[in-house]
Amino acid sequence: MSKIVVIDPGHGGKDPGACANGLKEKDIVLKISKYAKDYLEDGYEGVKVYLTRSTDVFLELSERAKFANNKKADLFVSNHINAGGGTGFESYVYTTINGGTTEKMRSAVHNEVMTVYKGFRDRGKKKANLAVVRETAMEAMLLEHLFIDTKKDADFLKLDDNLKAIAKAEANGIAKALGLKPKTVKKEAPKKEAPKKDIPKKDGKLSKVQVGAFADPKNAEKLAAELKKKGYKPFITKE
Repeated sequence: MSKIVVIDPGHGGKDPGACANGLKEKDIVLKISKYAKDYLEDGYEGVKVYLTRSTDVFLELSERAKFANNKKADLFVSNHINAGGGTGFESYVYTTINGGTTEKMRSAVHNEVMTVYKGFRDRGKKKANLAVVRETAMEAMLLEHLFIDTKKDADFLKLDDNLKAIAKAEANGIAKALGLKPKTVKKEAPKKEAPKKDIPKKDGKLSKVQVGAFADPKNAEKLAAELKKKGYKPFITKE
């Protein structure tokens, strides 16, 4: 039976989230979430991924949690970008979580995502009374990907290749958390070569064709000239 994952791109529509350095939180997290969905479904077996939003629309926090609950998800991951002048990556689970499956899943995702944030601070695995991790019925976490109002962090988030790398790491972390198996790449059967036709072997001997023999050399020269005009290479031999 397939595992069900709900990925939540935070904010959206009338709520842009944090904004700075020419970036809007709602746009960045939507890209990360879409990429993560693709990486999961294309790279792993037995998983179905849903996004709480796939376009620039506004959803209440309770709507996001209700969506995941209705899908009977096995895991809920909410993507956000931080603000407040800091730097680095951090993750959250609900305040009452103390070890158990949720913590193990969060650690799998957190640790994998941090492999992309080399040179950035690991701000740690935290707890908070956040609506989307409180109202969801399954294991749930919220990820804060760098700080939009810190230039170093924002410059990293401006590059689409970096967003893809973040999403791929997130997907790999989710796969580890749920014990998903990578899809096997089917190898194409080698093409059969057409049987080679036997080519007759030469015996080293030449076959000669004689087109005329004349007592008068002038007649031989005349025929040779005619053959030459037709593209042949005549030879005159005297016996």
